[in-house]
Amino acid sequence: MITDEKMIRTLIQEAINMLPKAYAPYSNFHVGAALLTKTGKIYRGVNIENASYGLCNCAERTAIFSAVKEGEREFEAICIVGGPKGEISDLCPPCGACRQVMSEFCKNDFSIILARSVEDYELHTLGELFPLSFNSDNL
Repeated sequence: MITDEKMIRTLIQEAINMLPKAYAPYSNFHVGAALLTKTGKIYRGVNIENASYGLCNCAERTAIFSAVKEGEREFEAICIVGGPKGEISDLCPPCGACRQVMSEFCKNDFSIILARSVEDYELHTLGELFPLSFNSDNL
């Protein structure tokens, strides 16, 4: 679990900074994410919608896939923010698909930061948000 308060605030601000870059012409619900690797790099993501809804991609997966593309495989934390028209009004937890992708690359103590602002956030672990996940241990 991440404990560095300065890094938590940095991740929150990075995720908030991504909100205007979301491509959400259908739902108008913008999501930004900032992923911290074990090496200290931050990868950012936004949700990207498509007229064929099944082809949409969430901000969390955009960030994770970008990191994996660069050879990163070990992650410490992710911050997720979102709201209608990019205005944060409440916490924005990851969807089931994103939780499943996280379980592919992250351990149960992986930190998930859900934020309304830099001062107002909740810290969870993947194990808390996705108990009894199906992963490579099941194969």
